[in-house]
Amino acid sequence: MEKNLVNAITSVPYPGWTTERLTSRMVHLGCGAFHRAHQALYTHHVLEQTDSDWGFCEVNLMLNDASLIENLKKQSMRYTVAEKGQEEIRLKIIGSMKEGMHPLIDGVQAIIEKMADPDVAIISLTITEKGYCTDAVTGRLDQNNELIIKDIANPAVPRSAIGYITAALRLRFERSLPAVTILSCDNVRENGHVAREAVLGLARLQDRKLAQWIESQVTFPCTMVDRIVPAATPETLAEIAQQLGVADPCAIACEPFRQWVIEDNFVNGRPNWDLAGAQFVDDVVPFEMMKLRMLNGAHSFLAYLGYLGGYAHISDTMTNADYRRAVYALMLNEQAPTLSMPEDIDLMAYADKLLERFTNPALKHQTWQIAMDGSQKLPQRMIDSIEWHLLRGSDYRHLALGVAGWMRYISGVDEQGQPIDVRDPLKETFVAIFAKYGQSVEVVKELLAIESIFGKKLVNNREFVDNVTKAYQNLFNVGARQAVAAL
Repeated sequence: MEKNLVNAITSVPYPGWTTERLTSRMVHLGCGAFHRAHQALYTHHVLEQTDSDWGFCEVNLMLNDASLIENLKKQSMRYTVAEKGQEEIRLKIIGSMKEGMHPLIDGVQAIIEKMADPDVAIISLTITEKGYCTDAVTGRLDQNNELIIKDIANPAVPRSAIGYITAALRLRFERSLPAVTILSCDNVRENGHVAREAVLGLARLQDRKLAQWIESQVTFPCTMVDRIVPAATPETLAEIAQQLGVADPCAIACEPFRQWVIEDNFVNGRPNWDLAGAQFVDDVVPFEMMKLRMLNGAHSFLAYLGYLGGYAHISDTMTNADYRRAVYALMLNEQAPTLSMPEDIDLMAYADKLLERFTNPALKHQTWQIAMDGSQKLPQRMIDSIEWHLLRGSDYRHLALGVAGWMRYISGVDEQGQPIDVRDPLKETFVAIFAKYGQSVEVVKELLAIESIFGKKLVNNREFVDNVTKAYQNLFNVGARQAVAAL
């Protein structure tokens, strides 16, 4: 018998229950690193403290890779989370997953049937910004998205996560089953509203009565999720295996910090995640904005300018005093003023905590990884704040350099003339712009004209265009490190 997490002798405490205790009350779409270190872990801690039976059926929809689900099944749906602080690493074996499914293993229909199961009360999601298939300008379902085109043509065999949800809700509607809660756990502004727009948009194209039922019965709470979870590397897995005494291909490393703020709007019950430290609130938006602008905006700033400056990881950028000072000023002087927080939230303390988290050398969080999909991330992380400053005539030079850093990064060539592996849904658009103008400042106006990122007004705001153009030119003249130092 092959030695694995289930039958190996390890000093790490094993869950004191088997999967028999659990019922698949939640189907989760997108069993990625973040979910395993966040929602599944919160649920595990609730199971430790109560006699709850709330468990996950994990679904991965990535058609080209069923290996994660296969590996989880070999380990009785158990896996390891390594919480890596600056001083110590704490390992936990997580036991909140009941079963796992993948279209290549189980077929599309079986997954839709599982989502329509009467026991299921929550369908949760971590599918990244682009998984919602919405138009960045209107916020509505993007009917030109290639997956949505296929889902409209063939609703019974969906390709997108939104298509799967709509197909499952159709079965629940037709069978007069209770409604469910659709719980987005993605790092997207007002993620519940985004999910609702996408699902309702697709349902309206398919069946008006279904759409009406979803609108009146299904709830879409907003959430704010926070934990730094780098993608697992062979080095991470080897390090965890050494401590564990056995290889766990599903293991994941993360920082000790975690936060989950949830709008308490569940139609069919929920786990008591507050026992594990989650906050249930009436309005998630202030917390969401705080995280998107101060943490994520700072992360993007460090990712683009750090990568260009030759830093592979976020913690590497923090060894440079100029980057450290710049990102602190960005958070407190340019992002914090744009926020409206409850009185008991101390934004300076939050910024101090973020500096500490960014500095953690045990977390190898790649600048390249954070730099991915910038066209989807930039509006909520930087552009909204810039518009706030333009209205008030206040200073936003760190944000302007952040936008210029993104432009310099997506040129696809670094400061040493080496290629950058740019990953972005709009990559072809970028390639065409740089093919036309090279890396000259002419690209700035062309990039600012991309409406899905910058909206309609900014390209005509002379002050903004000038500031970004100067920052972009400065990156060529002196390089990222000098440009950051000059702030």
